[in-house]
Amino acid sequence: MSRYFILLTVLSVLGASGMAGAAGVPKLSTEDYDRATGIYFDRCSGCHGMLRKGATGPKITDEAMLKQSLPELEETIFDGTDAGMPGWGRTGDMTKEETALVAKFLQNTPPVPPEWHLADIKASHNLITEVSKRPTKPEHKRDLGNQFGVILRDAGKGAIIDGDTKEVVSVVDTGFAVHIFRASATGRYFYTVGRDGVVNMIDLFQKKPSVVATVRACLDARSVDVSKYKGFEDKYAVVGCYWPPQMVVLDGPTLEPLKVISTRSNTYDTGEYHPEPRVATIVASHHKPEWVVAVKETGMVVLVDYSDLENLKMTWIETERFLHDGGFDATGRYLLIAANARDQMVVVDTKEGKFVTKFETGTKPHPGRGANWVDPEYGPVNATTHLGEGKITVYGADPEKHKEHAWKVVREAETNGPGLFLKTHPNSKHVWTDATISKEEGVNQTVCVFNIDDFDAGCKTIQVADYGKIVHFEYNKAGDEVWVSVWDKKGQLVVYDDKTLEVKTRITGDWLDSPTGKWNVHNTVEDIY
Repeated sequence: MSRYFILLTVLSVLGASGMAGAAGVPKLSTEDYDRATGIYFDRCSGCHGMLRKGATGPKITDEAMLKQSLPELEETIFDGTDAGMPGWGRTGDMTKEETALVAKFLQNTPPVPPEWHLADIKASHNLITEVSKRPTKPEHKRDLGNQFGVILRDAGKGAIIDGDTKEVVSVVDTGFAVHIFRASATGRYFYTVGRDGVVNMIDLFQKKPSVVATVRACLDARSVDVSKYKGFEDKYAVVGCYWPPQMVVLDGPTLEPLKVISTRSNTYDTGEYHPEPRVATIVASHHKPEWVVAVKETGMVVLVDYSDLENLKMTWIETERFLHDGGFDATGRYLLIAANARDQMVVVDTKEGKFVTKFETGTKPHPGRGANWVDPEYGPVNATTHLGEGKITVYGADPEKHKEHAWKVVREAETNGPGLFLKTHPNSKHVWTDATISKEEGVNQTVCVFNIDDFDAGCKTIQVADYGKIVHFEYNKAGDEVWVSVWDKKGQLVVYDDKTLEVKTRITGDWLDSPTGKWNVHNTVEDIY
C-alpha cells in the first residue's frame, strides 16, 4: 500500500479548497500542496496532529504560523528545538527545499482528512488463510516464547527472528511505518499496526510465519492490543486510531471488524470539545475483561469492557491531557502513562478502576512501556526517559509495602541525551536508555546503561555503531540478552550480553532496512518490561 494513500484520498476530497488564497498566505501549486501534505503527515502529524491542534508538540495553526517569518519556521523545522522536536534537516530526513515547502504549508489552512467508517473497514478486510486451514500446532521446534517481531520501518516490512539461533525466520509485508508488534494472549499470533492504519496478523505456528489476515482499521494508527482476561484469550483485538479518532474492535482470529467506538469528546479540564482525540497507549487489564485506553488530547483513560460488545460499558477516568506512552507496574495493577506535554506521569488503578495521582518528572517524559525493577533502597520502582532532556527519572511503584515512596520521584540521573526508550528485565541488574533524538553529533549512536545496585554512580556509555540512530531495546525470554536497533537504511540488530555488556552478535543483511522496535513474544504476553 502506498505511504501516501491517505494523503491522496485527502486531496481528492479537498481539491484546491485547502490551498492558499488569503493575502499574505504563500501560494502553493496543487502538486506542492500534495507533496507538503505528505511530508507533514510523515514527519509532523504524530506530535502536532492531523488538524494541527497539538499534543506532544504545540498547536501550529495557520494563523499562528503566519505570525512567524518563513526563515524562522524553516530554521525550527531544519534544526529542531531543545524541547524535543527532531531537526528534520539536521538528521537528513528533509532537504532544505522540503523544509521551505513545509514552512509554506504551515502558513496555509490544513486539509481535513476524510472519515473511515465501519463499511470502509469491512471492505478492506482480507482473510488470507481461514482459521480451519491454519496449523493446529507449531510446524517447527522453535521456542515460541523466544521469537522476536522486528519493525523494518521504512521498508514497510516486519521480520520474525528466532531468539535462540538469531536466524531470520520470515520477512513479511506490513504496510507503512509500523509502530508496534503485539503478541496474542496465547503467543500464537503477532499483530502489527502502523501509520497507514493497516493491521496484519502473523501466524507463528507456521514453519515460515506469514500474514493470515489483514484489515485497514483507520487511516492513521499507533496501537493495537488483544483480549487477555481468562476466558477471552485471543478472542478480540482492538486498534487505537489517530485518524479518525476512534477505537475499532476486531475478531481476534480473523480480524473481522466488529465495532467502531468514537473517542471524540470534551477535554477533562476545560470542557472544550475536541475534534481529534487520538488513541495512544492500550493495555489489556489483568483484573477484568477490559482494555485500558489512553486518549491523548482529552486526558481521559477509558476502561472498555469487552465482555458484552452489544451492551458496551465504558468507564471514563479523568487524568491529564496529552497522554502518550505507558505500561504497567511490576504487579500489572497500575497503568503508568506519560502526559508528556504536561511533563507528568499519570497513575491509574486498573483493579479499582480509578485515577490515583500524577506527578512531574522532567521535560516531556517518554517511557515507552516503561521499566520496572527493585531498587535496593526504595523497593519496587518504575522509570521514564524524556524527549526534552537527557534525564532518567525513577519513582516508587509499590503503594502496599513502600507507601512512603509510592508515586514519588526517588532518583534522577543524566543520560547521554534526549531519548525515546528505556528497558530492563526482572533477571537483569541493568537499565538501558537510548539518546535517539540528541542534537549532539554522534550521541544518538550510543546507549547509556545504569547498574541498578549502584545507580548513583551514573551510566556506562556504550558506542553501538558509527552510523544511523540507536533506538529501542528488548530482552530475550531469559532476560540475559538485550537487542538494540541501529536505525538506518543499512540497519543492524546488536545483541548484548546483559551481564558483561559485551556484544554477543551483530545481525545484519540486505533485508535489515531501518529496524526500530522489537518485541519478544514471552515478554509481550506477560507484560514484562
